[in-house]
Amino acid sequence: MNAVIAHLKASIRQTWWLDRWLLLATLALITFGVVMITSSAVDFAARIGDPWFFVRREIVYLCLATIVAIACMLTPSHLIYRYSAILLAIGLILLVAVLIPGIGKEVNGSRRWIPLGFMNFQSSEAAKMCLVAYLAAYLVRRGDEVRSGFYGFVKPIIIMIGYAVLLLLEPDFGATVVIVGMTGGVLFLAGAQIYWFFLAMLLSVLALFLVFWLEPYRMQRFTAFLDPWSPEHVFGTSYQLTQSLIGIGRGGWFGVGLGNSIQKLAFLPEAHTDFVFAIIGEELGVLGHVIVLALYGLLVSRMMRIGWLSEQAGKQYGAYLCYGFALIMALQVAINVGVNIGLLPTKGLTLPFLSWGGSSLLVSVAMVAICQRVHHELHAGGEQ
Repeated sequence: MNAVIAHLKASIRQTWWLDRWLLLATLALITFGVVMITSSAVDFAARIGDPWFFVRREIVYLCLATIVAIACMLTPSHLIYRYSAILLAIGLILLVAVLIPGIGKEVNGSRRWIPLGFMNFQSSEAAKMCLVAYLAAYLVRRGDEVRSGFYGFVKPIIIMIGYAVLLLLEPDFGATVVIVGMTGGVLFLAGAQIYWFFLAMLLSVLALFLVFWLEPYRMQRFTAFLDPWSPEHVFGTSYQLTQSLIGIGRGGWFGVGLGNSIQKLAFLPEAHTDFVFAIIGEELGVLGHVIVLALYGLLVSRMMRIGWLSEQAGKQYGAYLCYGFALIMALQVAINVGVNIGLLPTKGLTLPFLSWGGSSLLVSVAMVAICQRVHHELHAGGEQ
């Protein structure tokens, strides 16, 4: 019997090679997210009649995320490579569909969600994954062209611009910044010439000024961000930022205690979504922030390490997938945290695993699961 059990254990280890540190960081962030969503959303939910509404929904999303994770880990990366062009088209269709009246749902002036009955699916979340899948496949096929010539560099940039324009039409400026940063980062890691990046940065600055000129409210947000405590901004454009800063400042080093936040009591809008980091700071203090950022650091570094190991082993597609997903995670965390602590203008962007929202959770879990699949193929000799 002992020999049989030992054989089964060995078979399991040989069948699935998982990065345990990446798994630990993911589970820790998901657990932390459930706790903080419970803490930050119960009072808000009570005002709409059901104190446990968001908690129950989060549990349902976790069950769906488990199914998604298993499906992604069972999907060989060569299948994602084979259908990368179809995935790119799916991403474009989702971004177009959300803009069509009757299909896309408008909330607070933005049309970013497709109602599915049991949840509102945010198309930009899936589109980011689709873009990474295609970009990674393009770099495998055209890597030499990207490293040696202008046209190889600019082709994926044109596709990224198409995605960015659709995102700006929603409008979703935060997701636009994420895909622009991710595309530039993956091209850089693929060995693109550095001087093309200076040209791209110049064009990005010009595009930023154009966006501000076409949408004056963005300039209002920017000026309010520079002076949030001025009388004309503190109860207007910069209200969320000032309330976030009040909560973080109130928390101090060790916080006021889990569940004891005052800002979540109708003072800070979106306390359980875009501004959950501020509630963490208020309830758990600087210590809570350090723990969360350390977990994100571990998560992103392990994803990057899997990518590097895959690249060293000659499995380029898996490497670029991991690089792209790691950059998306890192950029979303950097932007969300920057907004919460006043380093960046206010914009709606979730904190992976911690903010409430089914789309963000499902896509974040899927990205980690695909990285785990790449890690498995790297160690078990799976097909690329």
